[in-house]
Amino acid sequence: MPHQIVQRRSRGFICVNAHPEGCRRNVERQIAAIRSHAQPQRTGINSALFIGSSTGYGLASRIAAAWGFGAKTLGVCLEREPDGNKAASAGFYNTAAFHDFARKDDLFAETIDADAFSDDAKRAVAGIARKEMDKIDLIIYSVAAPKRTDPISGQSHSSVLKPIGAAYTNKTVELDSDKVTEVTIPPASEAEISATVSVMGGQDWKLWLDMLAAENLLAENVRTLAYSYIGPEITWPIYRDGTIGAAKKHLEQTAHALDEMLDNQLGGEARIAVNKAIVTQASAAIPVVPLYMSILFRVMKQKNLDEGALEQMRRLFFDFLAEGATPKFDDAGRIRLDDCEMRADVQREVAALWPNVTTENLRELSDFAGFQHEFRALFGFEVEGVDYSVPVETQLSW
Repeated sequence: MPHQIVQRRSRGFICVNAHPEGCRRNVERQIAAIRSHAQPQRTGINSALFIGSSTGYGLASRIAAAWGFGAKTLGVCLEREPDGNKAASAGFYNTAAFHDFARKDDLFAETIDADAFSDDAKRAVAGIARKEMDKIDLIIYSVAAPKRTDPISGQSHSSVLKPIGAAYTNKTVELDSDKVTEVTIPPASEAEISATVSVMGGQDWKLWLDMLAAENLLAENVRTLAYSYIGPEITWPIYRDGTIGAAKKHLEQTAHALDEMLDNQLGGEARIAVNKAIVTQASAAIPVVPLYMSILFRVMKQKNLDEGALEQMRRLFFDFLAEGATPKFDDAGRIRLDDCEMRADVQREVAALWPNVTTENLRELSDFAGFQHEFRALFGFEVEGVDYSVPVETQLSW
């Protein structure tokens, strides 16, 4: 098997390679954090499906279910395998590490490496669930993909990050140059809005639940959650009131429809969990958002309020999903894990700093250094305890 020195290679907001040992350490750290809060082990989740399972909130959710509840977990993700001297994607190495640690701890884990939007992925999941798992009592929908082919019409759609109705101009930070610049984004067309809703809305989530129900794979009192984000007024034109927001509104409408269906059939429920802003491959690509998060991290760390994906999912699973938990919901029936981010004092301080941030004082008035570090760590780089001068095995599998 090839061993090679893997150095980070980036292009704008894209890191084009990943470090297997760094990714493994990230997974190991998250498992340790869950274990430290899971004594005694929680109950209430036995057999869980994670649609989008290899990075960010999806991966953290799967770790929380496996090591916090001892649940059987089945993941779906689409990742790039290693190819000779070419390293695999970070999600591939994360999943390989997850499986390795699960085997050592005698936890059931299976992962389908396929397009979650496809019928093939759904059929593969149904086959594994029927043969090797109990009926599924938790489904987490955490897909972040830019393109989707509708399995019914065969038409392919691409999502866009644009405002609706009028062009939007504001500050952003260029991740490859560390410059604070002004960006103007033209409004989306009706076709672009529709395509974004098709990719990022609730259509595929509903197809998954319809399939699982038809195959009689859902447990009594089954629960399903889809992850979403609302954010502050600063980002609303490009997020909540833009094309992504239109998709998220469709996601919420789907949650209400699925909630009614599951309640009637199995006494189950479907909800939206609104999460805090964290660094992901997807969030780094949204104009304005990386600068907002850099300022937000500074404010929240000063107040000892900041949480990453693991801390958010630990709170979700232990405080909302565990047997005996008494979850609270907002007026729309959503789980709000963004409560600390949206605190009035936090948003007031972010808003006060926003107009003053320039290229020259970026690192003084924000935690852009922390944003960069977290972004690189997503791909296994700048991870504590890893010697990046040592050759590592890149041809891994699960």
